[in-house]
Amino acid sequence: MRNSLDPAELNAAIENVHRAGMPGVFAEVRDGDEAWHGAAGVADTATGRPVTADMRHRVGSVTKTFTAAAVMQQVESRRIGLDAPIGEYLPELVPGARGDAITVRMLINHTSGLAEYLPYAYPSLKAFPDLADTGPQSLDDNRFTRFDPTELIEMGVTAPAVGPPGGTPGVYSNTNYLLLGELLHHVTGTPAAQYITRNVIERAGLRHTELPVDPYVSGSHAKIYEAWFGMIDPPRDFSVYDMSWVGPAAALISTVTDLNLFFRKLLAGEIVGPASLAEMQRTVPVVSQEGKVIDYGLGLHPMNAPGHSAFWGHGGTVWGAGALSMSRADGKRQMSVAVTMQRWNRLDAAGRPQPHPIDAALADFYRLAMYG
Repeated sequence: MRNSLDPAELNAAIENVHRAGMPGVFAEVRDGDEAWHGAAGVADTATGRPVTADMRHRVGSVTKTFTAAAVMQQVESRRIGLDAPIGEYLPELVPGARGDAITVRMLINHTSGLAEYLPYAYPSLKAFPDLADTGPQSLDDNRFTRFDPTELIEMGVTAPAVGPPGGTPGVYSNTNYLLLGELLHHVTGTPAAQYITRNVIERAGLRHTELPVDPYVSGSHAKIYEAWFGMIDPPRDFSVYDMSWVGPAAALISTVTDLNLFFRKLLAGEIVGPASLAEMQRTVPVVSQEGKVIDYGLGLHPMNAPGHSAFWGHGGTVWGAGALSMSRADGKRQMSVAVTMQRWNRLDAAGRPQPHPIDAALADFYRLAMYG
């Protein structure tokens, strides 16, 4: 018997996330043809403007699923070999033996061994993930910086490797997805953002989703607040930001309704074919940016609970904004959630993030939304 939606319980659970300290949170939960939309908190802490469930939002690394799907379309068209070396396509970006050893699959599932470029692009984050020695200054300094993706890729490629090509556990790295963007441009002759827009976003019928070309979020949206582990107090609005620092890795703007529609169509085989979807759901262990080992496929990862069917999707964060979108394998039960603050956990003396009431409140909401 399928789980029905209980609006009262969902409303109470999302309100608890706000009460725990989240400025604004909004979500869509679907069960078959039923849909619940909920929101709690404010879109602007200064004015008290309420947050609403239809707002557009920066969804961070959920972008990776869109980019992975675009690459798999080119695999289906035989323009890209999933297990071909990236040096076959982009020898100038990944030269020599590494270009011969790192395959397209390794980029998509984060087993390439390529380091994260972020600490090199953002100097005050150089010690990341040793958070006690980082600072937020370069977040502000780079609000309007237009990064060249090939320069960011070079930072990641020339940094010390985090593992051997194909080794597991892999290490999550945005360098991989910037390379996939350049790969798409190389094989299609179209910039990755344009290709993804035409062949993934528009193909899925997403009316409120885009890869932005300027620092602004158009349409109704909330301000997004970065706390940087208590070092920015009060948390600062980063809703205006040039997203070239992440591009095809994490720049997407969307809505919770569009995210659910996208994953519903992806899991139904309407964005890529069944064989490609099966490849996307083949997982390997990967160390996440939070230092946890997770199962990761090709731009998808599962969430499981004992006695329940697997859910597939992706989460993401950028400065100030976060999102999580998960769908049951049959696409019937879905949850997409957006939050308007990031890195709310303060650090202990050793620089480790400490538990916060928001963590427990979000976990409770996820359980209710996914499993009823």
